[in-house]
Amino acid sequence: MRLLLALTFALMLPASALRAAAAAEPQGHITGIGGIFVKSPNPKALAAWYETMLGLKLEPWGGAILSYDAPMHPPKAAWTALSATTKYMAPSTRDFMLDFAVDNLDAICARLTAHNIKILKRDDSDPSGRFAWILDPDGTKIELWQPTHP
Repeated sequence: MRLLLALTFALMLPASALRAAAAAEPQGHITGIGGIFVKSPNPKALAAWYETMLGLKLEPWGGAILSYDAPMHPPKAAWTALSATTKYMAPSTRDFMLDFAVDNLDAICARLTAHNIKILKRDDSDPSGRFAWILDPDGTKIELWQPTHP
C-alpha cells in the first residue's frame, strides 16, 4: 500500500519538483571499470601468458583493451568487498581476484589444459552462467565466466 501511495504522489508532482529532486542527488558516480592494473615481477612475461592462454589481444603499449560492447559481453561488471578471512580466492594469497567474462568457456579450458594449466574447479550449474577458476603465473586467481544469455 505504501508503494502505491508513493507512486501516486510521485505522479502528482509537477515536473519542476521532479527535476529539483533529481538535482538534489549528489554528483559524481562510478560508471564502470576503467582498467585493471597489477604488479608483476615479470610484466612482459605475464602479459604474454594472458595473450597466449586467455586470448587477450595485447596492444603495442603492452596492455589490452577490454571493450564493454564486445559480442556476448555482459552489460554490467560486479565489484564486491569480501571479508579478509574469505577462502574464495584460495589457493591464491593475493588480495584480489580477476573475473573475466568469456565467450566460450570450453574452448578456453581446452587451450589451458593443452598448455598444462590446472583448472582448479569448474561449475556449469550456476544460473548466471558457467565458471572455471585458474591461477596465473604470479599466483593471481582468475575466474572465467561464460554468462547465461537469454
